[in-house]
Amino acid sequence: MQPSEKRHGEFTPQDVEIISKETLFKGFFSMVKYRFRHKLFEGGWSQPLEREMFERGHAAAMLPYDPITDQVVIIEQIRVGALEHPSPWQMEIVAGIIDHGETAEDVVRREAVEEAGIDVTLLEKVTSYYPSSGGCSEMLDVYVGKVDATTAHGVHGLDYEGEDIRVHVISREEAYEWVTNGKFENGASIIALQWLQLNHQRLRSEWHK
Repeated sequence: MQPSEKRHGEFTPQDVEIISKETLFKGFFSMVKYRFRHKLFEGGWSQPLEREMFERGHAAAMLPYDPITDQVVIIEQIRVGALEHPSPWQMEIVAGIIDHGETAEDVVRREAVEEAGIDVTLLEKVTSYYPSSGGCSEMLDVYVGKVDATTAHGVHGLDYEGEDIRVHVISREEAYEWVTNGKFENGASIIALQWLQLNHQRLRSEWHK
């Protein structure tokens, strides 16, 4: 490694120079155009780059899990990003955008009620990640939450947001099969179900009370 090179994790926001930032569109979400340059791995600075970025803010998602029945609660709703794809109705876990003054845990508890009609009694953090950092600012916190799956049923959602959300209660084993056969196309859902597959025995021991 050359003396000027930096190891993984050594770059900071101070190694980026934002030359300009322009809001191209502002509606429910925003589109921003950045012009910036950054330090290079082998030293020196890049040429000025222009990139458009979709601003969604910070969000949170949760996989509702019943440790007594070993079942999960999955929701189904139409998604604009998949309108012209084979499956416009997506199988997902509950999720929502974090509003000002809310915590990620506040959001997943609220969304569990709004989207699936269920209450969450315990939460465990799985991870935080960028779903698409190449062009979107969103950071997503992912949780698994303890619920009573026998209370989950029907169609939910907020009318004024145009939500039409159907609830599914399935075994953990079947849900993981949906991961392996590609029925889930949502990153947070796949991550949460894979994590649960690795940790369900511990959760059942700790939460089966």
